[in-house]
Amino acid sequence: DVLPSPDGPAPSVSITEIRQYLRAQDIPFHDGYSCLHTPSLFSGDRGDQPLSANAPFTLFIDKTTGSFLCTATLAEGTWQDFQANVELRHRGITPIPPASSEEMEEEMRQAREDARCIWERALPLSELLDEKETKETKALFGISMVSDATLKRFGVRYLRTARSLVFPWFSPQDATLKGVKLVRVEKKGGTVTYVEETLPRFDSYRNLFGLPLIGRRDTELVLTGWELDALALHQAAGVASLALPRGASCLPPTLLPYLEQFKRITLWLGEDLRSWEAAKLFARKLSLKRCSLVRPGNLQPRPLEALNQGLNVTKILRSALLASHKSIVSFRQLREEVFGELVNTEQVSGVKWARFPELNKLLKGHRRGELTIFTGPTGSGKTTFISEYALDLCMQGVCTLWGSFEINNVRLAKIMLTQFASRRLEDQLELYDEWADRFEELPLYFMTFHGQQNIKTVIDTMQHAVYMYDITHVVVDNLQFMMGHEHLSVDR
Repeated sequence: DVLPSPDGPAPSVSITEIRQYLRAQDIPFHDGYSCLHTPSLFSGDRGDQPLSANAPFTLFIDKTTGSFLCTATLAEGTWQDFQANVELRHRGITPIPPASSEEMEEEMRQAREDARCIWERALPLSELLDEKETKETKALFGISMVSDATLKRFGVRYLRTARSLVFPWFSPQDATLKGVKLVRVEKKGGTVTYVEETLPRFDSYRNLFGLPLIGRRDTELVLTGWELDALALHQAAGVASLALPRGASCLPPTLLPYLEQFKRITLWLGEDLRSWEAAKLFARKLSLKRCSLVRPGNLQPRPLEALNQGLNVTKILRSALLASHKSIVSFRQLREEVFGELVNTEQVSGVKWARFPELNKLLKGHRRGELTIFTGPTGSGKTTFISEYALDLCMQGVCTLWGSFEINNVRLAKIMLTQFASRRLEDQLELYDEWADRFEELPLYFMTFHGQQNIKTVIDTMQHAVYMYDITHVVVDNLQFMMGHEHLSVDR
């Protein structure tokens, strides 16, 4: 995915400008946690009529980016699209939702069709031929304690041919099937890994699993990083629970409108420190004052594990820590977090490189908030090494943003794809699509800058990327090219 081009980046808009514009246009609105709520422009009433404050407030404007989503019609677009539609209303024309390209529309339609075929071939677990197969399947996924009633309530099915659980994505608007996620188990030695596949593709898969089961009056929610955790929470504590589509790696801003109705959100994303870091990041996006976090620890594993171990899930939820803290704290308030760091010493040292064991000894791992500078003469292999170094982390789910100011993105992507496939693809072009499809699934983004750039523009683009894609690793290659040679004498 490429971020907005530097010659015409989407102009940023402040929350003050958004509010002033809405007041000037007589559009009623009220302040939410991460969005402003207004009546929908797309509800089908006459264009020249002012929007009524009595109409349902189903259009949500993101306070950070100005992007909007109407939950009633699923129309979405940028702040500029919103303004254009307001102008259309003034002219008496009923606004039309911004359309995506025909190619994308076709791709989504095809994905929906594929998802429907999979969904129809899959069976509810309770309908498998014999009890033995059901028990074995449940044991394989570690869900022996999850009842058939819970699985049925959430619509979970099993696809025999792929030995995968199938989780549906239903439209909150009309309950039609929009996509599916397949999860299968792979065992290597003693370790069990869960392999996920989605239709449509990962970057277009925006499912909040469990959303159709949420009532309008629900005000408290537990947000999890995994579908099976949402099942366990509902069964063990009877709470409203949703699962994020990409786990702890990303909370897409387009999902924020669906979370606006909740006065209290508890984030319980997993049992490792990366989930804890992600929970703190997401809480800022959701508004700190309404969020609480479940701290990972021996007695507080992920929800499914807690259910399997017979732990008191309600008690764990009650012990969640408030996300917002005052500017001054005492050690008493930090005590639990310090204990968490001591218990998880190995994880505190960061995400380890799989390909560079010697580097782990030097740097301990990739830790957020740290700056590492690599120096070396021209042609010594800095870019080649760093592309592999970043790729290693990216393959472990670290959301990465590349700013390549020296070589263009096509050449950089070619280097990384070759490193990813560990083979010379120019000699085996028939394998290109297979490896490119797998490479596309990585949480990897490129800035479209080249050569010397205005620092403010670069920083703004980075901040936009952090908000939109939850970037936790940024690579700048290289500083000299970004700054331009005339700046070399000044203090950078």
